[in-house]
Amino acid sequence: MNEKNIKVKNIVPKCGADVVMPFAFVYMFYIILHGHLSPGGGFQGGILAVSLVVLLYLGYGYKTTKQALVPEAMRRLEGLALIIYICLAMGGIAFAGQFCQNFAYLDGHIGELHSSGTIAYMDEAVAFNVVTGSVVLALGMLGLLLKQDEES
Repeated sequence: MNEKNIKVKNIVPKCGADVVMPFAFVYMFYIILHGHLSPGGGFQGGILAVSLVVLLYLGYGYKTTKQALVPEAMRRLEGLALIIYICLAMGGIAFAGQFCQNFAYLDGHIGELHSSGTIAYMDEAVAFNVVTGSVVLALGMLGLLLKQDEES
């Protein structure tokens, strides 16, 4: 097989990933931002980030995916996400007297994006945590698959 055939075969997954990735990205953020209003939310939207990792891997390979998503930075950002969630939860004790109490609720209207106060912020902190954690896990699993392929 010559080099020209290899390049032609690689262009199909790249183009497919380039077409689907923006839609998956927008859908992920839609689920995250509307999680406190409808089924879905931080966890479900965060798990959709794995689809972006897999699309990037299929289109561009493991090396590019790892360079783009830097696992060590993702681990640190996961810690930051947990700190944000804990601060919001402790804010409930400081401002309202109970852990995870909704203290930022003002006078939202049902169904509006910013109608739930602290609940929306906590949902987004959960999404941030799940996105970073699931990206690290997905990269680790893809790296193991790559090592198995190299060994066989």
